[in-house]
Amino acid sequence: MTDLVIGSGLSGVSVAMALLNRGRQVLMLDPGGRLEASAQDRRDKLAASDPDTWSVDDQKIWQAPQFDTPPGQVRRFGSDFAMVPGAKTLVSPDQIGLRASHATGGLSNLWGSAVLPNRAEDIADWPISIEDLSPHYRAVAQFLPISGRQDDLQALFPVLAMRDRVPLNPSPQAQQMLQMLEQQESGLSDFGATIGMSRLAVDPGCQYCGQCLHGCPWGYIYSAQKTLDDLRHHSAFQIRTGLVHRFEEHTDHVTVTLDNGETLKATRVFVAAGVLETARLLLASSPEPTTSLQLQDSQHFFLPSLHRWRVPRRPDQRPYHTLPQIFIELDDPKVSPHLVHTQVYTWNEFYAHDLINSYGSKLPGSAPLWRMLARRLIVAQAFLHSAHSARINLTLATDGRLASTVNPNDETETVMARATSRLAQVMKLAGLAPLTFARRPGDVGSSFHVGGSVPMAKVPSSGQSDILGRPKGLSRVHLVDASSLPSIPATTITFSVMANAHRIGTLTL
Repeated sequence: MTDLVIGSGLSGVSVAMALLNRGRQVLMLDPGGRLEASAQDRRDKLAASDPDTWSVDDQKIWQAPQFDTPPGQVRRFGSDFAMVPGAKTLVSPDQIGLRASHATGGLSNLWGSAVLPNRAEDIADWPISIEDLSPHYRAVAQFLPISGRQDDLQALFPVLAMRDRVPLNPSPQAQQMLQMLEQQESGLSDFGATIGMSRLAVDPGCQYCGQCLHGCPWGYIYSAQKTLDDLRHHSAFQIRTGLVHRFEEHTDHVTVTLDNGETLKATRVFVAAGVLETARLLLASSPEPTTSLQLQDSQHFFLPSLHRWRVPRRPDQRPYHTLPQIFIELDDPKVSPHLVHTQVYTWNEFYAHDLINSYGSKLPGSAPLWRMLARRLIVAQAFLHSAHSARINLTLATDGRLASTVNPNDETETVMARATSRLAQVMKLAGLAPLTFARRPGDVGSSFHVGGSVPMAKVPSSGQSDILGRPKGLSRVHLVDASSLPSIPATTITFSVMANAHRIGTLTL
């Protein structure tokens, strides 16, 4: 028998890589969703030519589907292939902003590419330490391209060395911001702020075409599909299409039942299906009388600002990218005992589109004004630790979907207000006018920095897992996605999920 990995996303490829490196036989079950042929044809057409030769119509056709995305969905390449519509997974999808994926590569097809490890202090209460994760961050970084440069962020995150990394070129607005903030070292220190260039999982061959939020035609933004292509060449690796309905653990194996009724046997099962699908699977399969699970969220919010300075060229003229440009880390107990992580976005096409849709109809003929304003708009997206965020209760409905209820956190608004005030002070150092009245909190779960439904513990009790991600009562089933994280720090979640999955795959007997 072989080891079975359920899910082909980032945690799935990470645990598979670790298992194969140990000489194990691995079968991966891939949900199988792929980009439709028509969307792939449009993508191939753009990728076959230089961005400077693209017509206005070519770009409008490429971008239009993303502007028309239904509420709660994230769309790339003009397709919904990477995200399951909320109503198929959730009884009341409007209650939370979290969605599942049945695509090859999972939600990594929609990923914004931001990469940071956890800070040691923010996982001090975990049953594993940053030293336990460090070799696995390094192992993952061997197949995950990470752009960035050596700067002040290195002191906060020493396990992610940037000396040998190639940074992406910042946008004109980001370059100006970085220069101004780097001249304000004492002011940043007074505010407990550390700034640096964003760390992004992007191939250094980036074409700077500005289509990042619509779907990179060349696939330079990393997705798990890239590593899957490499794994397929490994003689001990197999992949097949299938959705898992439930599992049952026996003394010497695990039986997995697929949606079509087919059964498979495996020595061990590594669940990397994403937190919603993993919750559904556990609630349908658990040998304990588990009737509910509770997801931990990382609350996020958006703070817009307008810059008062001029830039060398218009920010909407190539070359540029529209991924996070700058990271700002707030480390001050007056704000939070945990790090507050912020990603700064400069110009992208959504700014003008949203401004015109929101205000243009109220002022006929005002579209040029909103387009001009959009070129001065800079948006910071900040994340809080799960200790300050709501939780999501999940139960299994009779129709197999998940019923969700939100447990608000009394600290959320207070900490968010403190973080907003502090972030506004930092933005002013960069010559920006923060629009604090326009701060917009994200819906619960919409950051997709969510997990911890079966948190790891040294001595797990009911509803917890051991340090190898095995829920209490199970010995051959390992949760390797974010479901087993003890908490959700504010920093980007993906790199730590991948490192932890690699750690579990490396240590499992």
